[in-house]
Amino acid sequence: MSETSKRLLVAFGIVGVIFVALGLERLGVPGVYMLALLIGAGMLFEFGRCLWRAPRNVMFNATNLLVFGLFFVLLFLDFISIMKIGQRPYLLLLIFSVVCAADIGAWFFGRMLGGDKLWEKVSENKTWAGQIFGVVCGTLVAILYTHIFHHKFVPTFVWLGISLSLLSQYGDLTASFIKRKLKIKDFSNLLSVHGGILDRFDGWIYILPLIWMLKI
Repeated sequence: MSETSKRLLVAFGIVGVIFVALGLERLGVPGVYMLALLIGAGMLFEFGRCLWRAPRNVMFNATNLLVFGLFFVLLFLDFISIMKIGQRPYLLLLIFSVVCAADIGAWFFGRMLGGDKLWEKVSENKTWAGQIFGVVCGTLVAILYTHIFHHKFVPTFVWLGISLSLLSQYGDLTASFIKRKLKIKDFSNLLSVHGGILDRFDGWIYILPLIWMLKI
């Protein structure tokens, strides 16, 4: 099976899990909230595991210690944010959907179109074309969300989709920067070619604290 096929298979699997969580919500079970908590805890665990396994010369570098410490605080804020906004499962679902769409769109169109690199020193595979189409895909999903759950077009969700898509890609770049500091390719291999939980959901590391603090 090719890498592209594996990526698509895992991506569909993630979407399937999200729909199962949504189905549980319909039955009165907080499926989306529980899924978000599991992901938030998984992100913290994976990063902690990477720090534990990092070579001493990487871990005990003064600059790296500061960077890793700030990133750990950010992940902890994500977990707290999930707990705070967990009573709004459809907001969490929107974040899930937009971040996944932006990530898949950026990867697919970045590979297909190529072009100038976004920030080659941090992530050699990300391109400007990928970022643009990632924002387009994320925004389209936000618009689709309004039609499914509000049964009408809500202009505010266009700006929300653009903002979430951009922030998700900056989260991705931040995670890539951390991986370079740790000298690793993926945070784990739990999700096959997608890497680990943190590799897949790094897109929301800035989104969740902002939504919590701004009370969106």
